[in-house]
Amino acid sequence: MAEEFATVEEYVGALPDDARAAMEGVRRSIRAVVPDVAEKISYAMPTFTLDGRPLVHVAAWKKHLGLYPLPPLEGELAAQVEPYRGAKDAMHLPYAKPIPYDLVERVVGVLLERRRDG
Repeated sequence: MAEEFATVEEYVGALPDDARAAMEGVRRSIRAVVPDVAEKISYAMPTFTLDGRPLVHVAAWKKHLGLYPLPPLEGELAAQVEPYRGAKDAMHLPYAKPIPYDLVERVVGVLLERRRDG
């Protein structure tokens, strides 16, 4: 996305249908784990904040949503996330496949735990 947006609603509203549906689903997943999360645009992408600090960023690309940062993961969760790993610290969710919202929720849960522990 090359445009600049003032709000997450503007960002989402400008997305193609497949990206918009995926973004709305990811937003619901994040809110399912962190009901009091706030949203803003930061680094030109939707950023979900907790207590005024960024928790997770989500960016729409041509063929996938990127979720950042992807925390270090272990065991079964690491294995389940591996097919979606686009870079060391990013999760790529292709529009051409069903978005694993339950997996997104588990990753956001890890981010939330690490925030509370840190």
